[in-house]
Amino acid sequence: MSASAKPAYQRILLKLSGEALMGDDAFGINRTTIERMVDEIIAVTELGVELAIVIGGGNIFRGVAGGSDGMDRATADYMGMLATVMNALALADAIERKHVTARVMSAISIDQVVEPYVRPKALQYLEEGKVVVFAAGTGNPFFTTDTAAALRGAEIGAELVLKATKVDGVYTADPFKDPTATRYSRLTFDEAMVKNLGIMDATAFALCRDQKLPIKVFSIVKPGALQRVILGEDEGTLVYA
Repeated sequence: MSASAKPAYQRILLKLSGEALMGDDAFGINRTTIERMVDEIIAVTELGVELAIVIGGGNIFRGVAGGSDGMDRATADYMGMLATVMNALALADAIERKHVTARVMSAISIDQVVEPYVRPKALQYLEEGKVVVFAAGTGNPFFTTDTAAALRGAEIGAELVLKATKVDGVYTADPFKDPTATRYSRLTFDEAMVKNLGIMDATAFALCRDQKLPIKVFSIVKPGALQRVILGEDEGTLVYA
């Protein structure tokens, strides 16, 4: 990448699913996968971009999912929040090992482990060039980490919410099943709703739409895709107001 490359965005919110950390494993964290992601994250911060991350917990929770059958929904959701804290700690540790400062902020109180989410402090960390990892979703059951990403993105004044997936954008059909499926380069929120594309859960999508906070869906497993998104290249699918 050219040293003179200029980012199209100065502050972004990256939504990572827990499953993205699994690699080819059935559950848990694949060390090779997380290190590759961290290299891409650091490459973005080196462009001068302020980066916050919301991370899911599906990869950890998947390992105990069988025991959660029949469990009270709120209890299961709190277990999921704890899984996101575990992922956030692992991600922050991997970032720190690359000599970049990361801070984990939790929406639920676990003071001995991570600091609580406080918006002014999060903004201060971002302005100082630290990577901020938001854990525990919104801190409330019945809300997904998609909603947490939309909420935190709006709170920190992010210019873009990046939804990292295993597919390089939103397609007219499932690209794994239909070879004729084509990728949307851009969509309005209204078009995405009419087409029922399921980009985020309804609460998160509505929040982004109301706040006019664009969403970019891209592949986290495609080498260099994150940098290309940040540089404003035609990578993934942009959903905008």
